[in-house]
Amino acid sequence: MGMEHNENSGEMFNYVFYDSKYAILSQELQDLYRFTHWGRSRSLEQIERMLDGTNLCFSVRYKGKLVAFCRMLTDFVFRGSIWDILVHPDHQGKGIGSRLMNYALTHPAVKDIPIITSYSSDLVPFLRRNGFEEQEGLMILQRVPIEYS
Repeated sequence: MGMEHNENSGEMFNYVFYDSKYAILSQELQDLYRFTHWGRSRSLEQIERMLDGTNLCFSVRYKGKLVAFCRMLTDFVFRGSIWDILVHPDHQGKGIGSRLMNYALTHPAVKDIPIITSYSSDLVPFLRRNGFEEQEGLMILQRVPIEYS
């Protein structure tokens, strides 16, 4: 399990970053999904299957508790996509989401991938602040409403 401690201030030192899906229990991730309109109906079984099929998971713990998460699907050469960017409401506004995105996007396994995409109806300003831009031609085949996917 990878960890990162790059802040020396007392409060920030309590945030520990992980780059492994094995650092996450499906129950605690389900608890984090409950704060979203799009993920609150995900079952434990679905979350376990999702984690099994995901290339990379990045998470943040605060005093041992899961407080932030995102995941990446990738071929590790040409393309990657970031999904499920979550920060517990009690930890929003502290830069944790941006630090998590930086941790994920600069991870040695994916830092040289030329195109990383993400989809979010909620996080467009956040994604822009983290280097993403809207591009003509980016398409989505949406088989069910996003809150049920």
